[in-house]
This record gives sequence, C-alpha cells and structure tokens, in this order.
Amino acid sequence: MADSYGARSLTVLEGLDAVRKRPGMYIGTTDSQGLMHCLWEIIDNSVDEALAGVCTNIVVTLHTDGSISVADNGRGIPVDIEPRTGLTGVEVVLTKLHAGAKFGNDSYNAVGGLHGVGSSVVNALSTRLDVEVDRNGKTYRMEFHQGHPGIFEDADPSNPSPTSHFVRTRKNKPTELREVGKVSKKTTGTRIRYWADPEIFNETAHFSYDQLIDRVRQTSFLVPGLKLSVIDENIAENTTDNSVENTAEKLADNTADNTGELTAEKTVENTDANSDDNGGPSAEIPLAGSSVAAPAHRRVVEFMHEGGVRDFVDFLTVGEPISDVWHVSGEANYEEETQKVEANGELKAEKVKRVCNVDIAMRWVNGYETTMRSFVNVVETPGGGMHVDGYLNALTRQVRKCVEANARKLKVNLRDSHTKIEREDILAGLVVVVTVRIAEPQFQGQTKDVLGTAQVKPIVTRLTDKQFGEMINGSRRGFKDQAARVLDKIVGEMHARVQARKTKEVTRRKNALESASMPAKLSDSQPGNDDIAELFIVEGDSALGTAKAARNSMFQALLPIRGKILNVQKASLNQMLSNKECAAIIQVVGAGSGASFDIEQARYHKIIMMTDADVDGAHIRILLLTLFYRYMRPLIEAGRVYAAVPPLHRIALAGKHKGEYIYTYSDDELAQRMSELRKQRIDFREDVQRYKGLGEMDADQLADTTMDPRTRMLRRIRMEDAENASGVFSLLMGDEVPPRKQFIVDNADDFDRTKIDT
Repeated sequence: MADSYGARSLTVLEGLDAVRKRPGMYIGTTDSQGLMHCLWEIIDNSVDEALAGVCTNIVVTLHTDGSISVADNGRGIPVDIEPRTGLTGVEVVLTKLHAGAKFGNDSYNAVGGLHGVGSSVVNALSTRLDVEVDRNGKTYRMEFHQGHPGIFEDADPSNPSPTSHFVRTRKNKPTELREVGKVSKKTTGTRIRYWADPEIFNETAHFSYDQLIDRVRQTSFLVPGLKLSVIDENIAENTTDNSVENTAEKLADNTADNTGELTAEKTVENTDANSDDNGGPSAEIPLAGSSVAAPAHRRVVEFMHEGGVRDFVDFLTVGEPISDVWHVSGEANYEEETQKVEANGELKAEKVKRVCNVDIAMRWVNGYETTMRSFVNVVETPGGGMHVDGYLNALTRQVRKCVEANARKLKVNLRDSHTKIEREDILAGLVVVVTVRIAEPQFQGQTKDVLGTAQVKPIVTRLTDKQFGEMINGSRRGFKDQAARVLDKIVGEMHARVQARKTKEVTRRKNALESASMPAKLSDSQPGNDDIAELFIVEGDSALGTAKAARNSMFQALLPIRGKILNVQKASLNQMLSNKECAAIIQVVGAGSGASFDIEQARYHKIIMMTDADVDGAHIRILLLTLFYRYMRPLIEAGRVYAAVPPLHRIALAGKHKGEYIYTYSDDELAQRMSELRKQRIDFREDVQRYKGLGEMDADQLADTTMDPRTRMLRRIRMEDAENASGVFSLLMGDEVPPRKQFIVDNADDFDRTKIDT
C-alpha cells in the first residue's frame, strides 16, 4: 500500500468542485441551518450595497417551485471584463472563490460579506442560479448549473426550471454575458434567483419563513431608511386587498430605481413589531419538489425603520421598562496591517487607517431575562466577540464603581465578600443591541459568529466607559432617577443571587436543620412525598386553623400570609426580598428566585393559592400571581401553580334529603340551582348560607370543597393567564396614573353592579 502512494494518488479539485465536496467548510452544515446561511449570503451582498449608500430597496421572493430570488437597486455587478481572468465581472463574482470588490479599499467601507466566497458558494450548491444585472441602460443575463456557466433551454422562459436541458459552456472559453433587454440609464441593480441542490442538502433542510422575516426585520433596524420586502408566491394574491402590490415582478422591477421611490401605485404599509400579522406558527418554505404545505401568512410583508438600534431595543423589550432606551455612539480610528491587492494581482503588506463606528442601545426592564443582540455591520454575531467584550467590560466596571460610591444609600456591605456585583446581576433584565461598523472585519470562521478584530475592543470600551458612566452615575441630565432605579434593581439581583445560594444549600442538606431553617409559621408536610407534595398559601390565621384540621399532612403543607402581600409590580427587587411575606414564600418553595430559579429544587409539586371568595381574596391572588410571574415564572410555565376555588354558598336540603348539601360558586349558579330544586320538588332551607371567608367553614366542609383531591376544584394558572393578569395589574396598580384614568373612563359604560361582591 505504501509503495502505491504517489503523485497519481493526489486529487486536485478545481474551482467550485471543492465547495461541493466539502460544503460544511463554507456554510457550516447541510441541513436547514446551512440552507438559510446560503440565503443570508445573497441578502447580505445586497445589504452591503445599502451600507455603501447606493441601494434603497431589496426584495426577497419565495417562488412556488422552492427557489428564492433576491433583487436590489444597487450598482449592479460589474459586467465589463476583468483583465487578469479575461472573464466578465459577473462570472468572476459567481464562479471564483475569494474574488470581489470587498478585498479592495475603495468600493466598500463596511460590509457583511467579507471572504469573497458567498455568492460563488451559493452558486456551487445550487442546481441552477440565474443572475440579471441592470447597468449602462441594458439588462444582462447569465445562468449556471452547480456553479458551471452555460445556458438552460427552458420551454417557457417565464417559468425557468432547474430540470431544463442545460448546455454547458466549453472549458477555457470566455462566457459572453447576454444582453436580454434595455432599461433607463439611471436604472441599476442585481437580481439573483437560485434553486438549492437537493444532492447537497439533506431531506430535513427547509427554508424557514419565520427566520427570514426575523432576519429582514432586524436588517431594517440596522440600516435605517432601507426598505426590505418579502413576497411569498405560495400565497394566493388577494385581489380585493388594495394594501398589497399586484405582482412580485412589478415590485422587483420597481426596486431597480436608484431614486429610492417605488413607482407602483399601491404597496403594503411598513411592518415592525406585529409578528401575529406576519405568520403565527412557525412556517417553512420547501425545496423544489418537496411536499411541505405552504405557510399561512400574508403574501407581501415590508419593513423600513428610521430609528436604528433605538427602535430595535424598543421592539425587543418585553416587560415593564424601568429606564428609557440609553444610547452610546461614536467613532474612533485605529491602525491595522492588511494585505493590499496590487494592480498586478500581487499582495503587499501595509498599515492602513480604519474607522470604527459604534452604536449601542440598551434599557433595563422589570424582569431577570437578558436579551442581547450583537452585530458587525449587519451580520449578527451570536457568539459575541471583541465588540461585546469591550461593552461588557466597561458596563461591569462602571456599575461596580457606582455601587461602591453609593454603598450606604444602596445598603451594600462592602466588607462582605459575598456582596460583590457580578456580571449576571447587571445583565438581569437588560435588553441591549451592540453594533459596530468597520472595514474588512475579521471573523472566526466563514459563518461569522464571533468578531475577532482586536482593535475594536478598546474603542467600544472607551466609548461605553465615558457615555454609560455619565448615565449610570446620574451626571447626565435626565438620568438621575433612571440611574437610581437601575442601580436598585442590580443590587436587588445581587441580594437575590446570594439568597438563592443560601436557600439551595439549605435545601440540599435534607436533615433536621432544614425544618429548623424554615419559617416558624409553616406547617410542613411529611418528607418523602416530593412528587405529590402540595403547598397551600392560606389567607389569614382563622382559615389556617380550619385548614390544619382539613389537610392531609402526609403531602399537604400550609403557609399562612397576613392579608395582602407586597405589590411587587411597583416594588424593587431589594424591597421584595426584604418583605417578610415574599421572602417566606420564596424560602419555603426552596428553588430561589429570578434568574437563579431552579425548578428542579422546588420542594412542592403544586403551589395552591387558597383565599376567600371575595374581592379581597381575588386581590390577594393577583398579588401572589404577580410574585410568581415576576420571580418564579418556571412554576407557572410548568403548570404547577393553582388557585383553589372555594364555594360562595351552601344549600342545605330538607325532607328526605336532609343532611345533604349543594355548594354553588356564583350568585347566578345559586339562583339556577334553587330554581331546579323547586322544579324537582326537592325541599331545601331558604336561609342559604353565604360564606364570607374560608374561616367560616368547618374542617369537613373545607376538605370536601377545597382541599381533598378527590372532591375539590382547582383552577390551573396558565402562562397566558399570568401575562394577562400582569398587564392588567400593571395598568390598574402601577405607577402610571394617566393610563389607569383612561381605562376607567373608557370602561365606565360597561359597569356592572352585579360584579361587585356585597
């Protein structure tokens, strides 16, 4: 075997054959992720034209045969001859790896595509790719099969197909770019349509409509003023809807006007945060020949935003903001050594001056989840990189510095080593978009997940240090109150983290010390029943006494609360942790709170709120629900939070049914049951008992109606219930008075006296 190994054993892959042999080296995977990556490469090339200031409209069309086309009104791919290869610019861009204008320093300053392999890789991995270019008053056309130039002989040119007979251009013969039409001198642009090759991509690979919409939307935030349209030809045109353009071709043609104005008579309105209108459930667009059903969404969706990353943060915000959108921006120069391409094609090392533009928007919300998005030019960097590292370093340093300076006011013991602000405390509830624009960014890998240009880090750090530092210490006008709220939240998150660690240590011990560490008022269940254990949060001491006699102590625990707990909607995290009732609930549940909450550590399988069936009881339930939603949300998401449903009335039957009782849960139900009893001639006592509270029931009644799993009624709290309740609670009991006043005025006509508990 060793003797047979020689030069004849070596295989030389020329041109794009290497891409087809090892596609993972260029697009990561050959499943849906790789398929979408190909689309991003084509879209990013058009967006690069917008970043260069020469493109205002981009249209992405999903065709019924599974192909996708991207049209822009940029300058158009060059159609003249490239002197070294003797090929037209179109063929060079689409067939040669590491070829394009982005390797020079003149045509582009900040681009998403960098490696010069994007378009050519997509071409190599497509059964067919058609390109049309508008330049010099003419329209040029060229076609490719698996990266090789040639001509498809379509029976119907208006319906091109990758299965049409293909005549490949002879090797080493320059391909002439065909002129197929004429346009105005001012009209320029590029249109690329491609069919992904099923020989390359596996059977599970599908275009995702939802991912496409998300990508287009985020690009509209990152390039203010750029209009992006998505047209899905799988959806039938709605001829009665005047808000939708009639044909995909007309929109695509209109994007070719460099003036940036659409000449079509009617277009859809700009769309931003309304995801419900965009598609609902996750939708996928099939490969050619696939049987995947078309998605249910609008035919045309358009995006255009002027506010940039500020609008992006506003769109990403979920929950109640505790600060406005804070903005850090600026630019700085740096020097970088690069390989310049000389006129003769040779590379020469030289130092060049670069400009780094930084644009960061952030805000904190009353929650603990972190939403961080980072971009270089318009390319998302989910792995972060130098720009994110620089931002986080400055953010952490400035917050720690400010907390130390205000330690007494914030009640932070600097001598305690555990009370040190960590990065996770700062990130809790933070919504931030970090973007930089630089020429020739260095990424770690072709998939561009991580920025590696080291010079960016100190620039972002300096800008964030200065501008964010002025905001967080309140020295910048209008930021004093906001900074105080943000610092209070961060310190509260620190205390929550420390408390969660202590709680977990207690939970793990599982010995006599555990029960001793629990609140004295807890009537715990017997150990060993974790899979069925229930915690009843009981309103009032009188109800507690009855509940103790009614419960099954094998698996049912009782924790009394004194009336209405703290309104955590208006209180800070630190105030919540300092509140005895809230702290006791978190301690008894035993799984921590906020970002550190671990549902696997919860001591009970069900949490049941058991309050009186009146207005005060409902108020207490909503306060408890808000506490769980804000700080122990996984319990609600897992369906482990319930509300007990105690009855309002007890009807005592008489005559031969004496000793039997009927319980009702509303005045309407009471009237209906009494009417039914009269019709059935069943005697009952007219003095119906009306329960004013749980304490009025004896142990048997409470067990039968509310606590015994065999006979009780529970209402499971779902996630949508919690979100709706949180929104209403924020409206009716939050700090903002005008919305509450408007709500009362708007709903005054719907006032129903029967809804008042009397």
